[in-house]
Amino acid sequence: MIKIKDIYKFIDKISPYDIQESWDNSGLIIGSMENRITDIYISLDIDAKLIDSLPIGSLLITHHPLIFRGLKKVCFDDFATINLREIIKKDISVLCIHTNFDKTHLNRAFCEDVLALSGHMTDGFVYEAKVDMKFDDMVKLVSNRLGIKAVRYLKCSDVVKTVSVVCGSGMSLLDCVRGDCFLTGDIKHHDANEAKIRGVSLIDVGHYDSEKHFSKIVFKLLKDFDMIDRLNVVELNSDDILSVRVF
Repeated sequence: MIKIKDIYKFIDKISPYDIQESWDNSGLIIGSMENRITDIYISLDIDAKLIDSLPIGSLLITHHPLIFRGLKKVCFDDFATINLREIIKKDISVLCIHTNFDKTHLNRAFCEDVLALSGHMTDGFVYEAKVDMKFDDMVKLVSNRLGIKAVRYLKCSDVVKTVSVVCGSGMSLLDCVRGDCFLTGDIKHHDANEAKIRGVSLIDVGHYDSEKHFSKIVFKLLKDFDMIDRLNVVELNSDDILSVRVF
């Protein structure tokens, strides 16, 4: 039977944990490296419904860490601790691949496989592509590719020469953006004002919509694991976890 440390080593090889951001909490969040597993489940996030559906003793691989900041108490009165209690009861292990996976796989896959852009990674997180198209056409491309009817945007120029893309919440990386248009999620009012001063157009692709393909990407990668025939690997549908979009 395979141990969690075997899966950890495989992931660490294709997406090294030592390149995660200093503020991140990727890695084995719950469980033991020596735990033996037969079932692996992959999901963007964790919620009570998901935990209830998992068999005892399984491994859950997620993108977002259940425990993100340090816990000073475990009183079962917030998102992390309530779910933590149920996970421990069922002897479920949780392995997270977050900012390291953004850098090695997720941002590139989102741009090339979902948005059909062609470019390269820069500055760790940022994917950059030459497009030379009208801004309105770029908005339509995002809308069509992601299936979003209403797209939030800031238009600073009519033409986009180079687009920069960061999945999730990327406005803290505005200083790293060299394109004249920036696609990311969770754009706030003051972020938009800063971008406007710099002449950088913005398109809000949404945090969830830019990362919801995480499960599919990991599922495909695990097919290359040399012991995959001894595991039951399930890609979970994250749509049930985060399904509300607000524009």
